[in-house]
Amino acid sequence: MTRRPATGAAVLQPELTRSITEAVLDELAEQGYARLSMEAVAKRAGVGKSALYRRWPAKQAMVIAVLAEFSVGRADIADTGSLRGDLYAVLEGVLEWLAHPRFSRILPDLVAETVRNPELGDIVTSMIGDPRRERGARVLQRAIARGELPADLDLELALDLVAAPIYWRLSVRGGTLEPGYLDTLLDALLPALAASVRR
Repeated sequence: MTRRPATGAAVLQPELTRSITEAVLDELAEQGYARLSMEAVAKRAGVGKSALYRRWPAKQAMVIAVLAEFSVGRADIADTGSLRGDLYAVLEGVLEWLAHPRFSRILPDLVAETVRNPELGDIVTSMIGDPRRERGARVLQRAIARGELPADLDLELALDLVAAPIYWRLSVRGGTLEPGYLDTLLDALLPALAASVRR
């Protein structure tokens, strides 16, 4: 028996999904989470609202899915063979993520929204924060296995130490990173990580 080609909800064209994803990011950057609407995203993407609802049941699910796709893959770091090499790649990834022209405008609004909406905060943590931290933990665990970090490393503290300086400089202070900043930061981080053991 010959099967008929899938139609309607069974077909989610990748090109169309990419167009919608770009529209979500643009709307978030320009309008913020609270003012973003499914209608505005559909209009910007040049599609009907049904194209959005075939992919996501509601605005929150759409936003989280798009931001997770944008954010989590950027935390995948290949094994360079050394802690310094791995950490430099991690810092470059954090910098690229936080300094992205659209995401740098989205993140402060999203953080503020999660304070007002704890349910959204829990979802952002589980879909974006936790997966990114898991990938960072793998980098540190590789260094432990190589003997570059202590076996009793406090992983949670170490992960905070790695990400916090760039986040603070870019997202909180609105500053910039001068040439050589990542190397200087690494020089400070490596001994701090070595001392970050569980008490």
